Amino acid sequence: MKDFFKLKENNTNFNRELLAGLTTFLAMAYILAVNPNILSAAGMPAGGVFFATAIASFVGTCLMAFFSNYPFALAPGMGLNAYFAYTVVLGMGYSWQFALLAVFVEGLIFLLLSLTKVRENIFNCIPLPLKTAVSVGIGLFIAFIALQNAHIIIDAPTLVSFQSFNKANIQGHGLCAILVIIGTMLTAWGIHKGIRGSILIGILVTWVLGIIAQLIGLYVIDPEIGCFSLLPRFSFKTFTASYNEFTTVFGALFTPAEWTLRGSESVGFTLLKSTNFIIIMLAFMFVDIFDTMGTLIGVSTKANMLDKDGKLPRIKGALLSDSIATAVGAIFGTSTVTTFVESASGVAEGGRTGLTAITTAFLFLISLLFAPIFLAIPSFATAPALIIVGFYMISGITKIDFNNYLDAIPAYLTILIMPFAYSISEGICAGIITWTILNFFSPNRKNINPLMYVLTILFLSKYVLL
Repeated sequence: MKDFFKLKENNTNFNRELLAGLTTFLAMAYILAVNPNILSAAGMPAGGVFFATAIASFVGTCLMAFFSNYPFALAPGMGLNAYFAYTVVLGMGYSWQFALLAVFVEGLIFLLLSLTKVRENIFNCIPLPLKTAVSVGIGLFIAFIALQNAHIIIDAPTLVSFQSFNKANIQGHGLCAILVIIGTMLTAWGIHKGIRGSILIGILVTWVLGIIAQLIGLYVIDPEIGCFSLLPRFSFKTFTASYNEFTTVFGALFTPAEWTLRGSESVGFTLLKSTNFIIIMLAFMFVDIFDTMGTLIGVSTKANMLDKDGKLPRIKGALLSDSIATAVGAIFGTSTVTTFVESASGVAEGGRTGLTAITTAFLFLISLLFAPIFLAIPSFATAPALIIVGFYMISGITKIDFNNYLDAIPAYLTILIMPFAYSISEGICAGIITWTILNFFSPNRKNINPLMYVLTILFLSKYVLL
């Protein structure tokens, strides 16, 4: 292993790499609880999604280790899973099998683009303020979803309102909201103190507090309002049931009879002819491009892996890993797999090679044995994680120059529309269209990349034709 991963050449050692891999896993293990919660909202079985998440993370991270020898870990991406569930399935009305097909096709296209420099060129042609705005907007969108799952933000005549903590509500959703607030504060404190795995710890503590509240009678089980038992069921039947659910999502994208659209008679291959399929696929692709490239650049900069020209050596291997993992993950039954920014935690511990990634990968595989624990975690317990992840993503707003209105206004609209329209793709469309039009009528016209015109025409056609 020392020779294969070139530990000596990278100024690291076996023990340091193992510790870094464990640190990375602890920092991103929350995805094992969050991803099933989010995708189950789209009608997917939570147990099957848990298995798919763990296995796809294992495969993708192993690919990163062997193709690039970098200490980066992969898993189903936050934001992309929200787009999958809340926009494509619940918003547009497509079946989750059809959404998986879009992810799979996106992965194949990424694979072709990664074999050339096309993917790098696409990344470079989009204005930096829009790249930043996409991340910020997704952060707000994720945080808004978390506040709803936590029942801190509720439906009201004013569309939304703040939760009431009166005596009649304290044993139901009001208590859940209080637990989420406590969990969020604890997670924030842990991050401030530099405690490894603070996000995962915040999830577990919020859940445990809920269990204690249930045992002493403060939390009352009421399935009619969505308050279920918080106690995990430790049995082999739970593992078996989860595995059986996995068999229903594995390869489900290859069943055209399940490609449906709510309120439409179109089924199967006829749906592939719609402009919406292209829009969905491009939205997955757009977010994945910037999420992966941004993570690779950010984490590699922290680890001093960039060369003198600011480029990342062996980036093709990293991009290939990401694209293959996306396609394979869709087959397993999960949304887009991407490089996780939490890889930075392992890098901070000294991880420099693929041995760090291999360690993280095998921990994801071993986590399959703990399915009853992860699947028992309620959606409100994962809310602190989503709120903090939203914080990480929104912090990039400081990189936008708000004195440059030609860049700042499109970026602002991108950020604004994502949570308010409850759609990541609508925010992306608004940003690209606005940026292209504003800059077309300015002296910057000659600097507009032709691809921006193509995307603008495509997105405008969507609103005119659909």
